[in-house]
Amino acid sequence: MFDITLLGTGGMMPMPYRYLTSLMLRYGGNGILIDCGEATQCALRKRALSPKGIDAILFTHYHADHISGLPGMMLSMANSDRTDPVLLAGPKGLERVVRSLLVIAQGLPFDIKLMELSGSEEDFDVFGMHVRAFKVNHNVTCYGYSVSVRRAGRFNADEAKRLDIPLKFWNPLQKGNICTGDDGRVFTPDMVMGEERRGLKVTYTTDTRPTKSIEVNAAGSDIFICEGMYGNPEDQGKAREKKHMMFAEAARLARDAGVKELWLTHYSPSLTDPREYIQTARAIFPETAASKDGRSRELMFE
Repeated sequence: MFDITLLGTGGMMPMPYRYLTSLMLRYGGNGILIDCGEATQCALRKRALSPKGIDAILFTHYHADHISGLPGMMLSMANSDRTDPVLLAGPKGLERVVRSLLVIAQGLPFDIKLMELSGSEEDFDVFGMHVRAFKVNHNVTCYGYSVSVRRAGRFNADEAKRLDIPLKFWNPLQKGNICTGDDGRVFTPDMVMGEERRGLKVTYTTDTRPTKSIEVNAAGSDIFICEGMYGNPEDQGKAREKKHMMFAEAARLARDAGVKELWLTHYSPSLTDPREYIQTARAIFPETAASKDGRSRELMFE
């Protein structure tokens, strides 16, 4: 089960009725947090989620509304008795930014591992979740993230019997391991595993103009979480100038990427009720939601 919780849906500043945009992903007892603006730890608590379960924090970029909550979150994780290492990943400059912020959160009981991203696309794994980071188009270096849970092919027991593979190797082979028998024979997963089946995929991107990299990397996502800073068509010029996105632009990306659902997020503080403009997006991509803080979903394999 792949748990998705959109902790907050606001951009620029937290509001009394809307926390800053942040996403929590959980799979197999491990968690990834994407972005950590001011008050994210409050949004996490409000959803009854423990900071102890955060194994990695991925940053899209280093504007304050996406990273200024880091010191408080680190202290909350420490106070929840976390001792396992935590991975922090983000654009180049991560170490400088993190070290500066953590001046006020010293003496943490866990190690921090830093991963600076520099390529147009980068791939890495976090406790069974595969992450692809891809550059988008903002006024500073900014990344979107696709997080996938892959699903192996079916195990062919008949073939394993035909090849006389000892029963003790069946489970390791299903987990992708190579095994060597007492007689020296080597057994590899491809001998008994079918083609990889469809897994689960969530793509998250904020603070960007529409760009091809989003369409390519969001392709086939179960849930595409995309900024909708502005809904009013009259704000198109403002969106271009500040390199943000309109509801309609996010909907076109969702349609062209062939996703199942679009969750809008990262609203301007001036956008009091996103539902007022939701039809502009649904006219393009019907499966569009004007997300509220706490929107969640449990994704299951087909």
